[in-house]
Amino acid sequence: VLVDYAHTPDAVARALDAVRPACRGQLWVVLGCGGDRDPAKRPLMGRLAAAHADRFVATSDNPRTEEPASIIAQMIAGVASADRHKLTREPDRRAAIAWAIAAAAPGDMVLIAGKGHEDYQIVGATKHHLDDREEAAAALARRRGPS
Repeated sequence: VLVDYAHTPDAVARALDAVRPACRGQLWVVLGCGGDRDPAKRPLMGRLAAAHADRFVATSDNPRTEEPASIIAQMIAGVASADRHKLTREPDRRAAIAWAIAAAAPGDMVLIAGKGHEDYQIVGATKHHLDDREEAAAALARRRGPS
């Protein structure tokens, strides 16, 4: 599991291409686009995520005043029809991270992109605590089971 700040089309494509050689199984990406920000890049982000990964979990990323489902729909609009089978929609970022890590097989790699070091999610005008690193660690611990 890798957490990266990649939040532009170029950064997402580069991050996926950089980790691909180390991935023995399927490459997963959990990715959202920020609300109240450049909506023109959303379809491109979706297209690149689906084209460069084997599985794409579209989720939220600081939706601010926009509805996460609307942002995700704009991302998905860019996904080529040949790549639609790779797609899962999960607007709840915590749930998206948990699901991807639980569903990944041994040898798969999960790239959680977009927030990196950020430890919050902006919904409306409120910052809520959400740290992709913490969510990934918790999901990995659940996957391993009790020690």
